Amino acid sequence: MRIAMIGQKGIPAIYGGIERHVEELANELANQDHDVLVYARRWYNPKNINRVNGIKIIFTPTIHTKHLDAIAHTFFSTIHVLFQKPDIIHYHGVGPSLISWIPRIFLPETRIITTAHCLDRYHQKWGWFARLILRFGEWTAAKFSHTTIAVSKTIQNYYLNEYKKQTIFIPNGIRTTEKRPGPRLRENDKQPKFVGENKWGLQSNKYVLMVSRLVKHKGAHYLVYAWQLASRRYPQLLDDYKLVIVGGSNFTDEYVHALKSSAINNKNIVFTDWQSGTTLDELYANAGLFVHPSENEGMPITVLQAMSHARPALVSDIPEHKEVITDDQFWFANANIDSLAEKIIELIKKPALLSQTGLENKRIVENKYNWRDICRQTIRIYNN
Repeated sequence: MRIAMIGQKGIPAIYGGIERHVEELANELANQDHDVLVYARRWYNPKNINRVNGIKIIFTPTIHTKHLDAIAHTFFSTIHVLFQKPDIIHYHGVGPSLISWIPRIFLPETRIITTAHCLDRYHQKWGWFARLILRFGEWTAAKFSHTTIAVSKTIQNYYLNEYKKQTIFIPNGIRTTEKRPGPRLRENDKQPKFVGENKWGLQSNKYVLMVSRLVKHKGAHYLVYAWQLASRRYPQLLDDYKLVIVGGSNFTDEYVHALKSSAINNKNIVFTDWQSGTTLDELYANAGLFVHPSENEGMPITVLQAMSHARPALVSDIPEHKEVITDDQFWFANANIDSLAEKIIELIKKPALLSQTGLENKRIVENKYNWRDICRQTIRIYNN
């Protein structure tokens, strides 16, 4: 089959859950000899990349602003794909699905699939008009797609209640690591060190990690304030620990500046900016505790990544998180700084629980969130 992916920023994934989802799915499809086209934005991917692992990368124009980037790129990608005549066009996200009526008219034989990765209109960065448009995007994902996929049961239930639409639940996946990355020997080092030790003075199992775009609804500010509160309450417990926040701005420079300013006098809070590849893997694998304080999610790939590295994950008690992390010892009250601070203290006091839970987390993702199985389910939809 010829399959076109539209809506993502591009691959290889530098950051972003949708981008990682598309990259893994496209790789599995290409490995099975399908002809896969992935539409990309030049600001996100290197300009000289036009093929990755047998996947064709197609760059189309965009308007790189907060409100127009996704919809402009989706429009130009959709116009381009009309001339490629694919068997499947797979839109990723409810925003991009706004354009899905075009191929329904001009490519009537092509099947249209939309994956609802998140209910984007609840994100704090959007104003009232953008939220209205995203609400309309939810409707188009239900109306114009031959099949709509929901990455969480929460989203599946939402579509059934709001739009009377039967969606198919296929979660995000993760590729588990065979062994824990790092530490690695580096030039002139007598002892092996992992990259975080050299770059940011980190010690293995002695830091709390968050990996995310630094946008307000992801809740990094809750974590910074909670960490400072916990450190004041139990200085001896946390003095050897650091808080590490991996990620950067996504049209949110003002928020990022305020976030860093709130931590400027705390030497135990580290901002690394965006990281990828081996560096990111090592940061996951050597963390003592992973925290995801997001107020709104679809199916959080960053939590699955931490779990795949056998890390315990502390999450806000939103329904999408509770689908993945079922042990209530690892929930804190959403948007509640005091609750988050107390949970950090409580869990760091229990290293045996953290170790045991990390191993169980890895077993969970291997059994429930395996990309090979997820790809098989997706191909079944394509064939049907």
